[in-house]
Amino acid sequence: MGRTLWGVEDGRLRPDNNLAQNAIRPFAVGRKNWLFSGHPRGADASATLYSLIETAKANGLEPYRYLRHLFEHLPAANTDAQRKLLPQHIDPQSLIIPA
Repeated sequence: MGRTLWGVEDGRLRPDNNLAQNAIRPFAVGRKNWLFSGHPRGADASATLYSLIETAKANGLEPYRYLRHLFEHLPAANTDAQRKLLPQHIDPQSLIIPA
């Protein structure tokens, strides 16, 4: 009897890592640009912004609408309200932009 490797015959497994590669591609492309952030605080600010955008995407939010909502509500938010502005706590329907 021949041995089979676990999962080789499981059709649910993907034989590649395209999803992971596509998720990190924007960061790999921008890597050279980030070398010239000018200051470590600029690099930290960029990392924070990219983290918010990717977390918004992961939570089914459209990034532009989420950032617009965030920048409108963040100035008046106290600590508890700031937590509620994180992407995982936002309902996508609340991000409708009025005409």
